[in-house]
Amino acid sequence: MSVAYKDYYQTLGVSRDASQEEIAKAFKKLARKYHPDLNPNDTEAENKFKEVNEAYEVLKDPEKRKRYDHLGADWEHGQNFEPPPGYENVHFTFGGPGGGAQFGSGFSDFFETIFGDLFGQAGGGPRGGGASFQRTQGGFGGAGPFGGAGFSEHDFAAKGQSAETTLELNLEEAYQGGHKTISLQEQTAGPDGRPHVQNKTLDVNIPPGVTDGSKIRLSGQGSPGRGGGPSGDLYLKVKLLPHAQFRVDGQNIIYDLPVAPWEAALGATVSVPTLEGRVEMKIPAGTSCGQKLRLRGKGLGRGIKKGDQIVQIMIKVPKNLSEKEKELFEQLAAVSRFQPRS
Repeated sequence: MSVAYKDYYQTLGVSRDASQEEIAKAFKKLARKYHPDLNPNDTEAENKFKEVNEAYEVLKDPEKRKRYDHLGADWEHGQNFEPPPGYENVHFTFGGPGGGAQFGSGFSDFFETIFGDLFGQAGGGPRGGGASFQRTQGGFGGAGPFGGAGFSEHDFAAKGQSAETTLELNLEEAYQGGHKTISLQEQTAGPDGRPHVQNKTLDVNIPPGVTDGSKIRLSGQGSPGRGGGPSGDLYLKVKLLPHAQFRVDGQNIIYDLPVAPWEAALGATVSVPTLEGRVEMKIPAGTSCGQKLRLRGKGLGRGIKKGDQIVQIMIKVPKNLSEKEKELFEQLAAVSRFQPRS
């Protein structure tokens, strides 16, 4: 029967004089790249995996490789091939006890033409079915293609995906930092294999001065890994809640300070709230409404990047004047040379 010749060296990307170590290394790299577990629903990758598996099944064993090489090095990949007379009497054994594994439809017509009649004697059945891929409890293959290369399930281990959720903090919590217990829901596989939602409680260490939009990473609290790989990470995206007294601008805290007209004109020392408690602040004489004063280091962040508290002056005028107050304001208006619109 005429079939297309398969160049197993070309399939693995090695030279015909490659060492067994080089062949095993090339196989591991390609098997990992095209493995169906890592390429779900990818027919092209699955076919590539079968080709790599078949090539390694032949080239991993020095005796089988030697007999394959006797076919000749002059064949071109894909060229029509007919085994030489008498080759059908060559006997090989493949796989290990219990056969290999059925992954897909087995090996190619070329493989079966050269090895197929006797390949089934290893316990795999017709069409080379005894030497493809099987996942076992202990890993991948025993004496099959993976076992021969020292390949284990952990070679395909993959870290779980990272997850993200929102962490709401008030300004005091963000400024001071410390431990906070949070509860969230996560989706996991139940005993019946179906996904279900369960509650999860975590103790979070909040860095002092954390800002709005920043992220706190919780290592290993994300989605479970695959093939024995580590779990992913969980990222908590900080959302600062509105505050009754303060506003946030990046790392700065803004506070609107109400002052009386005479305090702004004459100057004063007033008590100002901060996230660390109240402090005394001096208002210079002649301060205008909207003017900003600064309390350094009273904002968010840490170290040299720590923000400030910006105190914005808001001059408040009394609405209901007494007769005496009205009289005094009239006297001030009569003697003052201040021209606010000039």
